[in-house]
Amino acid sequence: MATDVDMKTLLEAGAHFGHKTSRWHPKMAPFIHSKRGGSHIIDLSQTVTRLQDACKFLQQTAEKKQILLVGTKKQSQDIVKKLAADTGMPYVTERWLGGMLTNWNTIGGRIKHLKDLEAKMESGELSHKYNKLEVQRFQEEIDELNRLYGGIKELNGRPGAVFVTDMIADANAVAEATKLGVPVVAIADTNVDPSKATYPIPANDDAIKSVQTICDAVGTAIASGKTKTAKEGDK
Repeated sequence: MATDVDMKTLLEAGAHFGHKTSRWHPKMAPFIHSKRGGSHIIDLSQTVTRLQDACKFLQQTAEKKQILLVGTKKQSQDIVKKLAADTGMPYVTERWLGGMLTNWNTIGGRIKHLKDLEAKMESGELSHKYNKLEVQRFQEEIDELNRLYGGIKELNGRPGAVFVTDMIADANAVAEATKLGVPVVAIADTNVDPSKATYPIPANDDAIKSVQTICDAVGTAIASGKTKTAKEGDK
C-alpha cells in the first residue's frame, strides 16, 4: 500500500529534526540530509520511502497475525494506547518486563492469573468468600496486574511483528523480538543504530507530532490489513 504521508506532512510534524551532531550514530549517515545549528536534519525523502515499505509490510502482516505496539516513553504512551484501541492490537506502554516475548510461559501464567481473578471478581465469587478488606486487596492486585499486563492480555503468543516508537527507550523489546526472529518496525532517530530494526523509519522520535504522524500511517496500514481479512472471511 502507499501511505498518504508525504514530505510536507512530515516537515510540518517536525519529523526532520534529529539530535545534536555529537549524539549521532554513524549507521544513520545514509538517512541524514544535512546539519543545522549543531543538529542533524533527517532526509524526509528517505522517511517517506521507508514508511511506505514499513506500512506495506504491516498491512500484509495484519492480515494474518497480531502486531505488538510498544511505546513506553512518556511522549508516546497515549499515542500508542490509542493506536492499539483503534486497531485492536496488543500493546506495551508501561515498563517492558524482561521475558515478555522470550519467556512467554511465565508471562502467560501471570496473564492467566489476572484473567482468573477478574472472572472471579465479576462473578461475585470473591465477595462471597472474602470480607470487604480482602476483596479490596484482590482488586488492587487486579489493577496492578492490568497496569503491567493489560495491554497484552489478548496477545496470542509470538506476534507477527513488533512496532517500536523509540529504539533506545525500548531497546529490550527490540532485542527480544530480534532474538526470536520477529520483524521489528521502528522509528529511528539520528542517535540509534537503524540496522537493529527490520524496517527502520528515519524520523524524530521525541516530538509528539512526529510520532503521531508515523503512528497514524501505521494504524491505517494495520486497519487495511485487518479489513482485507474480514472481507475475505465474509466470502
